[in-house]
Amino acid sequence: MTTMKTLPAPAKINLSLVVGPLGEGGKHEVFTILQPLALHDRVGLAPGPGLEVTGFAGDTIVTAALEALADAAGVEPDWHVEITKAIPVAAGLGGGSSDAAAALRLANETLPAPLGAERLAGLAATIGADVPFFLERGPRLGTGDGAVLTGLDLPQDFSVVLLLPSGAVKTSTADVYGLFDARRGADGFEARRDALLEALAGVRSADGLAALPPNDLASSPASQRLRDIGAFRADVSGAGPCVYGLFLELPAAEAAAASLRQYGTTWLTAPLRPAQAP
Repeated sequence: MTTMKTLPAPAKINLSLVVGPLGEGGKHEVFTILQPLALHDRVGLAPGPGLEVTGFAGDTIVTAALEALADAAGVEPDWHVEITKAIPVAAGLGGGSSDAAAALRLANETLPAPLGAERLAGLAATIGADVPFFLERGPRLGTGDGAVLTGLDLPQDFSVVLLLPSGAVKTSTADVYGLFDARRGADGFEARRDALLEALAGVRSADGLAALPPNDLASSPASQRLRDIGAFRADVSGAGPCVYGLFLELPAAEAAAASLRQYGTTWLTAPLRPAQAP
């Protein structure tokens, strides 16, 4: 029996998301701070008679990623993938992209001539803007369409409460960007970008993250609820609808997660420190 190798596939939050105009390639320019979390799915992979993804019936991105890898490597996509979900689906936490990145790493290791890191990241970027981030370790500044990544040395000594409000429905990312364009959201992009970079340069402790600009794409009244009960920063992650709150003290985060359950589903997690990443 072939042993299935596994990797954790971490969630992420966008600590800030500044969005610019639509570029020539049909994608918006963004400046975003991506923070991996300890909350994770688990992805297992073993050789198989063909490409099969089990454990999550809604998968399309892992399948697409492995088909692209096989094509790039000139092999058949003969892998069986098992996904164990813990990250809420279509919530703005990057679960699908993270699953795809973990599957790419595992499958690449089985190739007779594995792709180098740069080539694998380039392939990942064709699957989704967030996928290359999940091949990395630790927080990153994402620019371009989000796939151009620069490592960041940010404080990691805080707790994270995630809230998925009851009845929240994920609006497609394309629709979210369409609404952004309709309200001329890109106006003033340069000033917001510069404000992000200035705030980022001034971060010396975890509570300094509070100075980062808010999410350009989405907002939620739940962010204020989190601030009211002690979060030093709260915002929507990505295109939403999940909202996060950052807390300096674990007991305060635990109390917040419990009190917010009347509004939806909550998770208590923490930054995934680079040393903890696989």
